Order: sequence, then structure tokens, then C-alpha cells
Amino acid sequence: MAEASIHWDAVRAPAPIGERALALLGSQSGAVIADYAHVYWLIRPGAAHAWQRIRQLRILRTELPTITYVGVPPLTRTTGPRLHWHIPIGPNRYLTDAHRLREALIRSVIAELGLSKRDPSP
Repeated sequence: MAEASIHWDAVRAPAPIGERALALLGSQSGAVIADYAHVYWLIRPGAAHAWQRIRQLRILRTELPTITYVGVPPLTRTTGPRLHWHIPIGPNRYLTDAHRLREALIRSVIAELGLSKRDPSP
């Protein structure tokens, strides 16, 4: 386990929503951690601070009054189903652009949950 820190915050999504968002992001996704039921992206600290609530997602960040932890697998663990790197961290693959991630996740939530695009809080 690692504490959300000055180096990154994390965005957690259920696996079906996360897999759809990964497909939308393609090569623009940074490193991604996965486990049985969730996918986690690492983003710049504070980048999701102004995000409105998005159904099914959780932002794990540093500015909460309590410490937030994220399971971080060893660099060599790249297969699941237990905690592993779905997209391994590397010199050119670390943080995901929060704006692109948010757009991909909103589209994924709408597609998975069948919501109208007019719904202000997917």
C-alpha cells in the first residue's frame, strides 16, 4: 500500500468502466493499476480537485482530512487477477492527463450505465 502523496493522486473506477475508458484513452493513458474489481489511474496531485462527482468513481487524493492509501504492486507484477500493473509504470508512462481521463471516464459511465448525456452527474 502507498499513501496518495505529493507525487500523485489516484482515480478508481469499477473494472467495466475502467476498461472502456482505457480503450478510449489508448496510448494516452499513463500507468494503470488493476485488481479484481477496480482500475486505478495515477494523476497529478490536485488535478481532480474541481471535478464534480462522477457516479461509480472515487478520487483518492492528498488533501482529504485522512490519509488515503492505494495498493501499488511490485513493478514486475503485470498480470492479475490480484493487484497488478495493467499498464506498467515506466520512464515515459507515469501520470495520466486528468482532463483526458475525466472525459474518457464520463463517456464510459454514460455508456455502461445507459445515462443520457444531459444528466449533469453521471
